[in-house]
Amino acid sequence: MIVGIEGSVEKKEPTFVHINVNGMIHEVNISLNTSNSIKESKVKLLVRQIIREDASLLFGFIEANEKKMFDTLIKINGVGPKVAMATCSTFVPETFARVVADKDVNLLKRVPGIGPKAASRILVELADFIVDGSSDSAILDNGMADAILALESLGFKKEQIKKALSGATGDTSALVKQGLKKLQRL
Repeated sequence: MIVGIEGSVEKKEPTFVHINVNGMIHEVNISLNTSNSIKESKVKLLVRQIIREDASLLFGFIEANEKKMFDTLIKINGVGPKVAMATCSTFVPETFARVVADKDVNLLKRVPGIGPKAASRILVELADFIVDGSSDSAILDNGMADAILALESLGFKKEQIKKALSGATGDTSALVKQGLKKLQRL
């Protein structure tokens, strides 16, 4: 089983990347968040290999928490790799953990392929989903998490949002306003 891949990027699209490993080119499915994180021609990804009777698929992740999120989602009955990858593209792991903790069905329904029944089932089965702790994955208070989610939904990148919201205070709407003002200048 393949658990990681390292090589040079031959081709990159929003949902997949072709990686040249010593002359053999592999197609690896990736989330939009991982795609945005790939900046250089050399890349190292954590991989989940899924073998079916008609295909052998690779799903790659820059961040261990995103892989953990994917692995947890595909274990749920009715959630396949496509829906799990769409979830990884919609939410960063920290935000997903907050959605699960808050049992927010409406936010989860925003993921393509997840309806109200699937969202409810996912929230019930993942009641204990927690991202691994690190300074990057610190648990945020509800107002900050909601502000980050709002700015992410407007298309801003996680790194930009963190810069814009550092030192910001207030409720969710105040944080979003402060973040937008700073993001206009970045």
